[in-house]
Amino acid sequence: MAEGGGGARRRAPALLEAARARYESLHISDDVFGESGPDSGGNPFYSTSAASRSSSAASSDDEHERPGPPPAAAAAAAAAAPEPEEDEAGAGWTATLRDRPPPRFEDTGGPTRKMPPGASAMDFFQLFVPDNVLKNMVVQTNMYAKKFQERFGSDGAWAEVTLTEMKAFLGYMISTSISHCESVLSIWSGGFYSNRSLALVMSQARFEKILKYFHVVAFRSSQTTHGLYKVQPFLDSLQNGFDSAFRPSQTQVLHEPLIDEDPVFIATCTERELRKRKKRKFSLWVRQCSSTGFIIQIYVHLKEGGGPDGLDALKNKPQLHSMVARSLCRNAAGKNYIIFTGPSITSLTLFEELEKQEIYCCGLLSSRKSDCTGLPPSMLSNPATAPARGQHRIKMKGNMSLICWYNKGHFRFLTNAYSPVQQGVIIKRKSGEIPCPLAVEAFAAHLSYICKYDDKYSKYFISHKPNKTWQQVFWFAISIAINNAYILYKMSDAYHVKRYSRAQFGERLVRELLGLEEASPAH
Repeated sequence: MAEGGGGARRRAPALLEAARARYESLHISDDVFGESGPDSGGNPFYSTSAASRSSSAASSDDEHERPGPPPAAAAAAAAAAPEPEEDEAGAGWTATLRDRPPPRFEDTGGPTRKMPPGASAMDFFQLFVPDNVLKNMVVQTNMYAKKFQERFGSDGAWAEVTLTEMKAFLGYMISTSISHCESVLSIWSGGFYSNRSLALVMSQARFEKILKYFHVVAFRSSQTTHGLYKVQPFLDSLQNGFDSAFRPSQTQVLHEPLIDEDPVFIATCTERELRKRKKRKFSLWVRQCSSTGFIIQIYVHLKEGGGPDGLDALKNKPQLHSMVARSLCRNAAGKNYIIFTGPSITSLTLFEELEKQEIYCCGLLSSRKSDCTGLPPSMLSNPATAPARGQHRIKMKGNMSLICWYNKGHFRFLTNAYSPVQQGVIIKRKSGEIPCPLAVEAFAAHLSYICKYDDKYSKYFISHKPNKTWQQVFWFAISIAINNAYILYKMSDAYHVKRYSRAQFGERLVRELLGLEEASPAH
């Protein structure tokens, strides 16, 4: 008996390595399979982060836990039971499965430009926010200041901002993400978050003047109707920078990155401080490369009107999220990408539409959050008796597979990217291996990885919280640009010369923007 147990222990690492080998492209992840954290218990996926737990809990539909799995004989009988007749909504779906090859992908992806070993943090950041963009901010800020003073009276303390000052201004703002302080003014406060070396570059009074007049677009043109007109040129420039600097891997994720304040900080706020905070009037979605965490594309959806429901109402509108998905995939056509989606985006109609553009999908379904139009009702209802852990049912229509997989709850997946007859495995340290279709294994690896990556991306959150929506979007976009700059740095020769951590890279960037460290010559 002891020898058998030892054999099982010896097999477990081999199974883990075999599964990891299938996703060895996730090379920037520190812990794809959750080895360093506690076992996630009821979560069938790898991540132990709060975001992933809440996502997985919500995605198991209205499942109520049933005590223990049935005997193997009962599970086999349930699997062998004849399929019920489908109504019109499930027409075309069949339990007869056929193998299909995965979408071909020959592009290796990665950075498009080889950066020199001596490249600085500023060099990587300016791939996305170059001097010409900063110079435009200088011009627009000075224009706004002039018009503002023409209307409300002259400001004797104001002098036109320069490019050097604009870089320092950005550096001060970015420093709040490194120090995790709530107010950028803490730099000059003399308190815990003060920083004398940074404070000497610019006076607090000068910083506050620039902050008062800072603009990306000073005035609305007569043709402008877009609510984000004050920041849209910057977002367009940023997108061009992302497109030209990086080619994504085949597998990508559409999701809402974590962009709210640190919950620990919120817990320390007084009720009065929380009341003063205005709710965000927008939602931010991204298409993210799951091999590296590079954010390929940003989509900002403005909240329409006020209303008591706020953004929570938007989360229950699959048609809105389908629109978001189409916008985020507009540059992805014809490349055989595989896109992973959460329940609010996953739908048969969307997946079929994207497949015509040679974009393939794998998504988690929820009867509460997903558009289930066209799916067979028999696959959306739970059987009277829970199957054994790891059991699954699959139906197929064309290239599309609908999977119902059981692991302490029913989880449903829709995919046209993975063969329904290919098998995978979920490996848990406490529970051992749990069999599953390959699509489930792939979804678990990639979506869980992105949830973990949010924790890393959040290291660059700029703590300054302006009231203006366009300014909130601008600073979130800057945070994303720094995140992408660090990823390119980590994939470059410069990383092998000086191995900066994420925090150290941010500190270097701040000091280079403020002129306290010499950046490499302009490239």
